[in-house]
Amino acid sequence: MRTLFGALQRIRRLRQHERWTRRQLDAFRTDALRQLRDYACARSPFYQQFHHGLTERPLRELPVLTKAMLMAHFDDLVTDRAVRLEAVRNHVAQSTDGGLFLDRYRVTATSGSSGRPGFFLFSEPEWLMVIASFARGQEWSGAKVSFLRRRRMATVASVSPWHMSSQVSATARTWWTPSIRLPASDSLERIVHRLNVWQPHQLIAYASMARILAAEQCAGRLHIFPEQVFVSSEVLTDETRRRAKEAWGDEPYNQYGATETADIAAEHHGCRRMHLFEDLVIAEAVDEQYRPVPPGEYGAKVLVTTLFSRTQPLIRYELDDCVRLSSEGCLCGLPFAVLDGIQGRVEDTLRLPAASGGRVTVEPLVFSEVMDVLPVSGWQVIHEADDSLTVLLSGVRDGFSGEALRGRLAQALAEHGASVSQVKVQQVPAIPKTSGGKAPLVTAHRGTGNSAR
Repeated sequence: MRTLFGALQRIRRLRQHERWTRRQLDAFRTDALRQLRDYACARSPFYQQFHHGLTERPLRELPVLTKAMLMAHFDDLVTDRAVRLEAVRNHVAQSTDGGLFLDRYRVTATSGSSGRPGFFLFSEPEWLMVIASFARGQEWSGAKVSFLRRRRMATVASVSPWHMSSQVSATARTWWTPSIRLPASDSLERIVHRLNVWQPHQLIAYASMARILAAEQCAGRLHIFPEQVFVSSEVLTDETRRRAKEAWGDEPYNQYGATETADIAAEHHGCRRMHLFEDLVIAEAVDEQYRPVPPGEYGAKVLVTTLFSRTQPLIRYELDDCVRLSSEGCLCGLPFAVLDGIQGRVEDTLRLPAASGGRVTVEPLVFSEVMDVLPVSGWQVIHEADDSLTVLLSGVRDGFSGEALRGRLAQALAEHGASVSQVKVQQVPAIPKTSGGKAPLVTAHRGTGNSAR
């Protein structure tokens, strides 16, 4: 209860920020960044070396921090000299309930799907801000956080106790917000049954799972009536939006966050556009060489600086996400910049053979534009080691033509300068999921040309 009341205080503070002018927001960010940099250089031996001689330099001139660097210098990067990586790993290995490390730190962990698992620590004040950031994302959907009304929540995602959303759910679970957490890797029949019994007011799921559940609702097997549906962690396509609206009466609210930072952006009901949480995180869209990408263009990566981090300062920390900042403002009244495109992580971006030789980058959106109009309930494109593509389809309905699909894919790839040796189309009972329960739309087997990225 003490934690929740502390989070509510921070939520009220964030609400005030939403009424700021852009000038007020910029002044706050400048001061918060200065405090973060001063704190990091005073208490972190790593940053004392990493930023040596750069204290007066602007943020854009500071070096980039990768996950590999962070984990290699973990003990020197954290600002608490009692924290050691080996002890954190032992804590995660031995505890099954996501308990506090050293009785004072929340621990979250990345899945390590890229081969580089990471651990991230949050003190109580930092964790309260994490909770407030997720609450803001929900409030922006129109669901104001209140103790006056009880809302049942259901999350279909990873159930690892060290997953960021697991830790948030455990903190927020009270009489006012009873919740269940269902493994996305579980059988669809069991997920549907438990949701039918629970009858959530709010549903939170991976984007791919929201699409599958929307199909189950339209088919009459799922019978839930959530007031809001939130999606994250994967690309939200226009077709998934359409299917969710058909199932539940409204499009899902898209949220963009990370284990390292909590929420970075969320969709607002007033404009149905995603706004960055610029009072919590500075996000820079950059190309492969870390050069800034202008608004209106997709970057290859995102560099995040978490303004409230102190235990494990993140300054220009690299995320392998492809995002696009809007070149236009928004009339909804929020002072925050608009994030108008998320194409997925680098792992979902394929490097295919170029028609002119070498390789060319093909973003997931290229495939979505072709696949989302098919009469199917689910799809997945796999880049094989021999540079062929395998297309998996589930719930195929009348009107589907494999030859027509191959032709449209070949044309779309040609327009982007790519050429593949073969496109194989397979019908499957269900799209396979990762161990964490995700069903990525576009993926690559190891050994393909994507390994260089």
